[in-house]
Amino acid sequence: MSEYNFKSLEKYWKEKWESEKLYQALYDTTKKKFYVLDMFPYPSGDGLHVGHARIYTASDIYTRTKRMQGFNVLHPTGWDAFGLPAEETAIKNKVHPRVLTDKNINTFRSQMKNLGISYDFSREVDTTDPEFYKWTQWIFLKMYEKGLAFQSYEPINWCPSCQTGLANEDLEGGKCERCGSVVEQKPMRQWVLRITDYADKLLNDLDTLNEWPEWLKTLQRNWIGKSEGAEFDFKVEGGESFGVEKLKIFTTRADTLFGATYTAISAELAESWIKNGWIASGEIKNYISKTIAEQKEANDYSKEIEKTGIETGIFAINPANGEKIPVWIANYILGGVGTGAIMAVPAHDERDFDFAKKYNLENRETPLLKSTDEMIKEFGGKKTTRYKLQDWVFSRQRYWGEPIPIVHDTNGKDYSLDESELPLTLPEVENYTPSGTGESPLANISQWVNVKGHITPEGKFKQSSDGEIFKRETNTMPQWAGSSWYYLRFADQKNKNELISKDLEKYWNPVDVYVGGAEHATRHLIYARFYHKFLFDIGVVSHPEPFTRMESVGLVLGEDGTKMSKRLGNSINPDAVIAEWGVDVMRIYIAFMGSFYDATPWNPKAIIGCKRFLDKVLKCVDYIQDEEVKEIVIPLNQTIKKVTEDFETFKFNTAVSQMMIFINKVEEAKKISKDQMKDFVKLLAPIAVVASEEIWKNLDDEKSVHIAEWPKYDEKFITENEVVIAIQVNGKLRGTVNAPYGISQNEIIELVKKTKEYEKNIGNIEPKKIIFIPNKLVNIVI
Repeated sequence: MSEYNFKSLEKYWKEKWESEKLYQALYDTTKKKFYVLDMFPYPSGDGLHVGHARIYTASDIYTRTKRMQGFNVLHPTGWDAFGLPAEETAIKNKVHPRVLTDKNINTFRSQMKNLGISYDFSREVDTTDPEFYKWTQWIFLKMYEKGLAFQSYEPINWCPSCQTGLANEDLEGGKCERCGSVVEQKPMRQWVLRITDYADKLLNDLDTLNEWPEWLKTLQRNWIGKSEGAEFDFKVEGGESFGVEKLKIFTTRADTLFGATYTAISAELAESWIKNGWIASGEIKNYISKTIAEQKEANDYSKEIEKTGIETGIFAINPANGEKIPVWIANYILGGVGTGAIMAVPAHDERDFDFAKKYNLENRETPLLKSTDEMIKEFGGKKTTRYKLQDWVFSRQRYWGEPIPIVHDTNGKDYSLDESELPLTLPEVENYTPSGTGESPLANISQWVNVKGHITPEGKFKQSSDGEIFKRETNTMPQWAGSSWYYLRFADQKNKNELISKDLEKYWNPVDVYVGGAEHATRHLIYARFYHKFLFDIGVVSHPEPFTRMESVGLVLGEDGTKMSKRLGNSINPDAVIAEWGVDVMRIYIAFMGSFYDATPWNPKAIIGCKRFLDKVLKCVDYIQDEEVKEIVIPLNQTIKKVTEDFETFKFNTAVSQMMIFINKVEEAKKISKDQMKDFVKLLAPIAVVASEEIWKNLDDEKSVHIAEWPKYDEKFITENEVVIAIQVNGKLRGTVNAPYGISQNEIIELVKKTKEYEKNIGNIEPKKIIFIPNKLVNIVI
């Protein structure tokens, strides 16, 4: 095929696939389904980058393979389009977030099609579409009914820059994950979801996820952070003066109670004592301020830090022996973990030991006289389980998010909206900048906030022109709300009566393979699992887990190995690569660039090699003959086997390498039969989507290669029965020997020793070294 204009061919084939609806998934119970899903993107103004392209190309290769293997494949996409980035960009450019979002979505969709991704775009969803977020609101109502959604007035993480509350999962080292500002603790009204009610299910069911990588499950276990232990009350001497009569201590080692030599509290807890009237010295106040600031600045609380502390002059009384022990403030105690106070047992805890050694505190070797149950019972303890996971701060004080379907009466009492009131849509506004008061911008829209209605016999709010005045909830939901259940809607995206029909849910779910970035291991994936388990409990879904298998991609780095970013100016737009090299070369390079799981630098020079490989494939079309070519029967069967296995395990780079080896064999033979070429083109089709289709058409086949049957290998042609192995002595050829394919080094030496060449050139001399290249040669150095 000397004529190959990739630009015109790409346009022709993409239009043809779209017009023929080649990738649309239909509900067909006679076929076995397979659901492959990418984590849907946030449509930013920057458009797709090659990191996106790596995820989408990899999952598309896998999807196309499954489709050719006879599965009824669902491979959809959509847009996670609510949230701060769009709102802030809209404020900056003085356009409505909806206008900006629609523009960005159109750009992303065009780029995805340019990449040749076989999405079923007829199933597209958008989290900002009222027909979608109607069901996001419906899920909230169901959680509210079950007591999982509630209002709280406790201090929360407040970002002074983004002007909104944040969940713990939105923080990185005490800073806002979005803007990098140090968060404050600000008491305010907020909506919270009781995710901790599902902590045990989230933890225990990780053991059922056999196709998740172990590192990802470990991250989730650590984030949930279950600790079973006991609470004891240590009376605080003189604490009555500042409202602290006792320290509540949580410990996983109640049996070491007699070994406690001091107690340690967090700087945040100490700060609250001062606010309540504790008269602390200036030195203590300075230490508290410094420690809180350092903890907020820390990048990673899991990293070892130098332990520091200061003595308070206050004493607590050990309930086990009545002993007075000093209270210290220590930087290794965090305010948001446990009770913010510990009993320190240097003899049984490494951190306590290091601290005690530094400050010359007692390290008491105490025998374990009683068991943990005995200790709890005798000294007034209480068995308890604690989690690092905390309830989810769910409200945001911003405009661009799902309205929370709640109203308040004049006494402040909450009422959920009647389901007939959904979707509760966002009002059109001119000004959606943060209020700065802790209220959402919606609070300023009186015609939307104030609404007439009545309470139904079921206790729900319904609008009516002659009703009383109620006030709508003005906080909005976080961006995570829509992304926590979106995968369900793809199966039934036009259903106006229910989130998903039972038949379609049971057929398409769970997601068989979910592909995305590792950065979502402790946020999106925990939230989605929580939502799914709740929906399972109320009968909406038929499986307790949403995603059977997880595949997490490595980053695409800049040429110099640094992370790609707009700020550094080293981001690469896939459109530019496609314009220069064509979509097939782009996809071959992405597959071949390195292990899917590893961070890999972008290497423009390697793209040239991918172009040469495709040129060789196209040239091989000219070698086609009618008769089977025996020299390539074994290599072809080996290639079918390896590519099939490698695609299944996301080893796309080694699959491409095997294809290159095969094409070199064809070039050596300068011949290939039509049927052999068709088998190879089928293997190539999931990667080089346009070239394979063009070759397929020239092979006189009417239907698309992308719905052709995946090739099968013949086991008897997988290994060569016999090979000729060269015998070298000191690097010089001295003869050959026929041997079974795959013979080991020890076996080949025994075989060579029986030859005339060995007797003539080596005899009784002891070899110094043996160099063996499997199936090719053995070099004996004497």
